[in-house]
Amino acid sequence: MIILGVESSCDETGLALYDSERGLLGHVISSQTEIHDKYGGVVPELASRDHVRKLVPLFEKLLSNLAIKIQDINLISFTNGPGLLGPLLTGAAFAKSLAWINNIDAVEVDHLEAHIFSAMMSEKNLKPPFISLLVSGGHTLISNVDSQSRCTIVGKSLDDSAGEVFDKVARKMGLKYPGGPEISRMADKISKSTFKFTRPMINSNSFDMSFSGLKTNVVREINKLDLNEDVISDIAYDFQECVIDILIKKTIAAARFYTQDTIAISGGVSANKKLRDRFKKESGEIEVFFPSLEFSTDNGAMISYLGYLKSKNKKSADLRIKPSPTSSLF
Repeated sequence: MIILGVESSCDETGLALYDSERGLLGHVISSQTEIHDKYGGVVPELASRDHVRKLVPLFEKLLSNLAIKIQDINLISFTNGPGLLGPLLTGAAFAKSLAWINNIDAVEVDHLEAHIFSAMMSEKNLKPPFISLLVSGGHTLISNVDSQSRCTIVGKSLDDSAGEVFDKVARKMGLKYPGGPEISRMADKISKSTFKFTRPMINSNSFDMSFSGLKTNVVREINKLDLNEDVISDIAYDFQECVIDILIKKTIAAARFYTQDTIAISGGVSANKKLRDRFKKESGEIEVFFPSLEFSTDNGAMISYLGYLKSKNKKSADLRIKPSPTSSLF
């Protein structure tokens, strides 16, 4: 069975083909970073228009690269939420129209669930049960994934997501969008910071997190200073350490509480090198898995892979998009 995956929840247009026997055949992706950079964040209308322009050419490119015909595709899997309404509508319309015209089955998938299982594409030893940390620009969630692949949220950010505060702090310091890679780049220039920012809820008795207070603390310090490269690196270093400290402590605590010996970390922030290095050093007896870097950010490969996983079960497909779903998965 060959599954086409279509991802358009935000500012990446991604398509991929996954074969149930051979694995991932190939994927293509178009990022909109340059479009949204001057606005310091994603503009939904501009994102929707770019998806409209890119979906068909990318699909044709994918088929050409792999020498596959539309008639070879057995299932179309597409993101139905969460995400931005316009981009989701664009991808869903493309996927459902393609399915209807060519008499191909279609299935909607949850974007967050696709991230959670994305590391399984490249990490063959990773299988449920495990603790999942999904950390991105829109979400920061800790979930307990049981042996039946059911996901239960056990902790989350009560305000801003980790990726969101990276973007906002970076913008305040005049760095480019997206902020995460820029913060990491500046932090890597030094080995120690003179700052000691707050780490909200790090010692709380729950697995919930908060990043809004940290953002406010950092912004207040920025407002007091004349920024230059050295000052920005000094701020970036401890700010990044704060976020990582919180994520590590909460996730490892959840793994020990639920007696899980495996953690899978996904989402755009999972590409952060310092996060990866520290998790592996500080996890002790717990094994930690990350998706390949190319699958950390939004992509069609994870959508096609989740479509494959769902194809094993007889599930009816509700093809309505859900920008802010109350997901039955969690």
